[in-house]
Amino acid sequence: MSPKLPINNAQTITEFLNLHKSQTSEQDSVDSYKFAFDDEAFLSRRETIGIRFELELLKPEILLKEHGIDHTITVFGSTRFVSREHAEVFIKDAKTPTELESAKKALLHSQYYESARDFGALVAHYNATQQLSSNKLHICTGGGPGIMEAANRGAFEAGDQTIGFNISLPREQHPNPYISPGLSFRFHYFALRKMHFMLRARAIVAYPGGFGSFDELFEVLTLMQTKKVVSIPVILVGKAFWNEMVNFEGMVQFGVIDQEDMKAIHFVETAQEAWKIIQDWYQLA
Repeated sequence: MSPKLPINNAQTITEFLNLHKSQTSEQDSVDSYKFAFDDEAFLSRRETIGIRFELELLKPEILLKEHGIDHTITVFGSTRFVSREHAEVFIKDAKTPTELESAKKALLHSQYYESARDFGALVAHYNATQQLSSNKLHICTGGGPGIMEAANRGAFEAGDQTIGFNISLPREQHPNPYISPGLSFRFHYFALRKMHFMLRARAIVAYPGGFGSFDELFEVLTLMQTKKVVSIPVILVGKAFWNEMVNFEGMVQFGVIDQEDMKAIHFVETAQEAWKIIQDWYQLA
């Protein structure tokens, strides 16, 4: 309750106003007085997790629509691959046998970086021939380094819009520089990020990768197997890697998946082969 205001006493009135102002300032600084949407501590509570889910789903959806992004090709792959140019620098700068061996491996694996970069350019060149945004297929990645950077880079260098869905990690993963301004998004929840990978995807192109790439790939295959989404082409680049890492045919023979489940999976070696499968699937000119 505010103190009573004495009458006809200028000094007391001033003291009253100062006291009231002080009390108001104290209230303003209390978390309970903050707007709910401006209270970070409140929004971080367990009880508000549903709201955070909704916001993380809604923000990219709205902004992608504003940019005219209707369809994407999602590209997965290792964060550890570098360009041929960088790998050659590593070899040149290697000072020990261990460093040289690591640099040689980087050079060998740079073929996948360059392939993903070529693939991004192929998609961008197709988009340049399309007048309607609804006919375009934009490159979408996890927004980080390696294969993600390469695919974004190929499309970006060809003048196309590219999308990156980054994720906050203990060791921060910064977005690569080849994502279009306004199309780089940061996620806290893997589940919401993977949902956005699929919402507009018309094809999945997976290069060799680690746990994250396998997680994303098998989520897509599970969604298609269980008919949660319509089938889209799933293209695995690098036959030797995929055949060694996953015995798909063995899974069919063992009876844990059906031959029907393999129809959408395609093994290729080059970016051109990957793009041809997408063209044939959708009968693109």
